Amino acid sequence: MGSKRTKHINRIQWIAQAASMLLIGWMFALFTASASAASGVSSEAGSEGIAQTAYSPDNGPGPVIIVISGQTGPASYQSYAAELARIGYYSVLVSGKDILNPELTGPANLRKTIERALQTPSAVKGKVAVIGFSLGGGGALYNAANMPNLVSMVVAYYPYTKTWVNKIDSMVSHFQVPVMVLAGQRDRYKDCCVIETAQALEAAAKAKGVHFELVVYPEANHGFNLKTGASGEPMGVYREDDDRDAWRRTVDMLKLYHPLP
Repeated sequence: MGSKRTKHINRIQWIAQAASMLLIGWMFALFTASASAASGVSSEAGSEGIAQTAYSPDNGPGPVIIVISGQTGPASYQSYAAELARIGYYSVLVSGKDILNPELTGPANLRKTIERALQTPSAVKGKVAVIGFSLGGGGALYNAANMPNLVSMVVAYYPYTKTWVNKIDSMVSHFQVPVMVLAGQRDRYKDCCVIETAQALEAAAKAKGVHFELVVYPEANHGFNLKTGASGEPMGVYREDDDRDAWRRTVDMLKLYHPLP
């Protein structure tokens, strides 16, 4: 009798241990999948195009969004690109240095990135949206907003505009798709992205009848939506309310001009 009872207890303990191991395994698999989704799939520069990190939506193919980083590189913008994938888009993160550069290879690099993205099984065929930050925002305005055959809309966070301070009309003439600029009133970072130039672009766009929206955050500085810098260091300029509002406006614009299936 005692032997049977002992065997029964051992069996219960074995089942409990097995269930525990399965639970741990499931949790590990879930964590690994989440980490993989958050990190995306990176590709080095090569014959297929510039370096990129692609983020696929979980529930089948999604419309493509090209995300262009600032001067410091893509690291600070990974969570943004991953969040776009979480809501259903196929997002591709690239460096702003490859899209707006002295070599003037930006247009070709962007076009190749778009074509590459549209060929993947995770992408819905059609036009792409382009979202850029700082240097990448300038690249989006200059090299994406004039591609109406490939691009549906452009959003530029605190975009680089210094080059065009005295060429406002010429710059606005590039805009052939809906454009939204999200800018900080207090932005004086290297004088690259000052609010006065953004306001001049808005005035010129209005005079020309170009679809252009400028959103100004009165207390915001450069990089107001970034919690951490390129090396993971805390960013002292982060403003949660402005970040949320900018994200909401971006998603609303996507719904209007680049909707999910």
